[in-house]
Amino acid sequence: MKNSKLLNMVLLAMLAGLIFLMGQTPLGLIPLGFCNVTLLVIPVAVGTIYMGWRSGLVLGAAFAGTSLVSALIKPSALVGTLMGASPLLAVVMTVLPRLCIPLVIAGVNHLLQKRQKHIAAAVAAACGSVTNTVLYLGLMLLFYVWCGIDNTTVLTTIGVVAGGAGPLEALAAAIITPPILMALWRIRR
Repeated sequence: MKNSKLLNMVLLAMLAGLIFLMGQTPLGLIPLGFCNVTLLVIPVAVGTIYMGWRSGLVLGAAFAGTSLVSALIKPSALVGTLMGASPLLAVVMTVLPRLCIPLVIAGVNHLLQKRQKHIAAAVAAACGSVTNTVLYLGLMLLFYVWCGIDNTTVLTTIGVVAGGAGPLEALAAAIITPPILMALWRIRR
């Protein structure tokens, strides 16, 4: 029992460290030219499926924290514009979607796990990625409209991400998450 708790604490710390490393280096953001594909959902998905939604929330908070640090240190043009209009809304837009990711992943995984846990993990990870994309861009659009900022650029970004980065992020999460979990499940035995 103690070894299981210790293993989970060590894994949680490693995944949180990985999130910060990936979030502050090009390892977590793959530039495609027209947009960036983020892989930060993958450690959140692995931790949530392997250790549960509570650990997933810790990892979602790590994702939110690294996103917030990035938004404060080197904000994109869209986040910087919103930050200038309302810093509080920019923080909400950066944090809230990342905290919803593990809840969606845990729910989808719970619903599908009875059939095949590898497929359930892939679908749950993809749904977590889609949750991040939809909530982040949806809140951005909502807050831009709410603050009275011209939202033409946001609508263009939503179109580009919906057609490019969003599906690629979900696909990457669905492909990469199950093999990592398979290795962790083998270690647990």
